[in-house]
Amino acid sequence: MPGWPSTLRARLTLWYTLWLAVPLVSFAVFCYVIFSQTLESRTDRFIDEALTAFSREVVAERRMIGTTGNALRSAVTEVRFRDLRIVVRDSTGGLIAESGEGSNPPPALESDWLLAALRDRPALATTAFHVAGRGSGHRVVSRILTVERDRFGLTGAFPLNDVEEVLARIRRTFLLAVPFLIVCAATAGYVLAKRSLAPVASMAERAAEISATTLHERLPVEGGDELVRLARVVNDLLDRLEGAFTQQRRFMADASHELRTPTAILRAEAEVTLSREHRTEEEYRESVTVMQDAAHRLNRIVDDLFLIGRADAGHLLPNRDALYLEELVHVASRAVRHVAEQRQVKVEVHELVAAPILGDATLLDRLLLNLLDNAIKYAPPGSSVDVTMATSGTHCSVSIIDAGRGIPQELHRRVFERFFRVDSSRVRDGASATSGAGLGLAIAQRIAEMHDGTLAIAESRPGRTEFRLTLPLA
Repeated sequence: MPGWPSTLRARLTLWYTLWLAVPLVSFAVFCYVIFSQTLESRTDRFIDEALTAFSREVVAERRMIGTTGNALRSAVTEVRFRDLRIVVRDSTGGLIAESGEGSNPPPALESDWLLAALRDRPALATTAFHVAGRGSGHRVVSRILTVERDRFGLTGAFPLNDVEEVLARIRRTFLLAVPFLIVCAATAGYVLAKRSLAPVASMAERAAEISATTLHERLPVEGGDELVRLARVVNDLLDRLEGAFTQQRRFMADASHELRTPTAILRAEAEVTLSREHRTEEEYRESVTVMQDAAHRLNRIVDDLFLIGRADAGHLLPNRDALYLEELVHVASRAVRHVAEQRQVKVEVHELVAAPILGDATLLDRLLLNLLDNAIKYAPPGSSVDVTMATSGTHCSVSIIDAGRGIPQELHRRVFERFFRVDSSRVRDGASATSGAGLGLAIAQRIAEMHDGTLAIAESRPGRTEFRLTLPLA
């Protein structure tokens, strides 16, 4: 917004000043109006009391003198008030008597009212109004005086010089005091805003010093106000960032390590093959076979890394097609039987049940193949990998069981971490050379989660390890 303060401190100061200035100015105006009305009311009451005293004096003089006109003129000379001018007129508006104090107000206004009041003959009429004139003008009160059958108009005019002087002093006081108080309020608001926002500025400076290499640092958490909650939220964010950076660095280091092995094999075999000019066909076939295996391993690692990268970026969105899980289990079990036979392991499928689900056939097939490959890899020669299914309520489950040496309880969660592999004692003889990069179970669990399912170790002990996949039914 153009012209609006850009800093929070300035905006807080402005709002604080406005919130105090508006009531303060309103209070000053209210007080001035009350003072003005009070002084006006007191002036009207003074004039009215003076006219009442004059009326009583007229009645008293009338009793002593006997004629009303002489009584009025005598009362005018007897009843005198400082700065008050009293004017008496007959029913036609003619001047009968007037006092000599004060300045004479414009006669037209008082005559018009008196003529109207005398003509309409009200029982009792009194009016008060302001008459402009030289200086501050006059406050005028007029009323009807009835003496026996005669009606007269009384007008009392009082100059407002003293009243205006009092009001002027009040105005000057307010004009000096209100801006001074507003300036004091603005200064106090600025100081308070600065002190209140000082911890925020300190937190901002501290946060600005934290970089990718110093993510272990945290903001200080002191006190018990809202800023402490902000500091805790920022620290929680830094915890997550540190964990993400640590995981990323570990991921890159593990990926580099895993990629280095097949590439080193490829380079070594190529150098050995090219170092000799004359080699037999069998030797060439053996070298090419080694390089082919290394290339397959390299290709699988790259595919796994690409799949995990897409999943982390949110680009791997599974389709929601109508599928039958038992068919996917049957196809995956047949696909790994050749590999299992080479490792002297038998894959046996038991108790397939109808399980309609919504999911991505390609991803679920990848999940099942990873679980079966993991079980075959760790199953001892001559044993079997058992596959069973079950349904319960709104979910179905697939259990893949091998007869390996088991996984310690403390490692049940870690086996699903990327590049994590259990101790080599679990790997059966001859399988370590072809063991994976430690991404298979991580990918399998991620695919299960994308289908609103779970993948966990249901049981693990020497001679039996069971991985259980649970998915919602359609």
